[in-house]
Amino acid sequence: INLRHGNPIELADQVFMFKRTIREAALKHEIYATFMAKPIQGQPGSAMHIHQSVVEKKTGKNIFSAEDGSETDAFFHFIGGMQKHVPNALVMFAPYVNSYRRLTQQASAPVNNKWGYDNRTTAFRVPRSDPAARRVENRIPSSDANPYLALAASLACGLIGMTKNVKAEPPVLTTANADEIDLPRSLLEAVDLFEGDQELAAILGTSFAATYAAIKRAEFETFMEVISPWEREYLLLNV
Repeated sequence: INLRHGNPIELADQVFMFKRTIREAALKHEIYATFMAKPIQGQPGSAMHIHQSVVEKKTGKNIFSAEDGSETDAFFHFIGGMQKHVPNALVMFAPYVNSYRRLTQQASAPVNNKWGYDNRTTAFRVPRSDPAARRVENRIPSSDANPYLALAASLACGLIGMTKNVKAEPPVLTTANADEIDLPRSLLEAVDLFEGDQELAAILGTSFAATYAAIKRAEFETFMEVISPWEREYLLLNV
């Protein structure tokens, strides 16, 4: 499902309404719709990719492209900010314990922190486009993410990159997921990184960041109280 680009708040509203409309339509047909990140083992997960560009308020011009059509410093700094801060913000793109089952090296869902031109194995993909439509696709968020928080966090990472002139790494030309894992592998690890990013907290609000982290820690502890079927199958009579 593709939603037409526009104001991020309006897009978040559309995602919110879309998910609830789909659920209502499914119920009318006596079936259920889910936006769980990884509902079925061995099958692809469900994502919520975010395509981002930044335009001048008065002219509407894409600041990622220069007059001659080439990439601007702002474009590369935006990517640099994404590479530096998205791992710390992962808990807002993958907010539940199940979210991390979608992010695997064997799937197209990225576990890396790389970028590339039209490279679908990287976390940040720059699609082929004309200069006016130049954008950065964040391929990490899962469909279970809150659209308002995911958009805010993703844009905040890019904003830090532009204001701090963060340098982007060279683009990846090969399969990025074949390399090392760059992202947290669990909810608790993601919360730890989130709490340590003061620049991100300053934009999102320190009170919000602390509250969000506390909620996610509590959710993780609740999850840890549940004994899974895997544990019973492999450990109950074998250890």
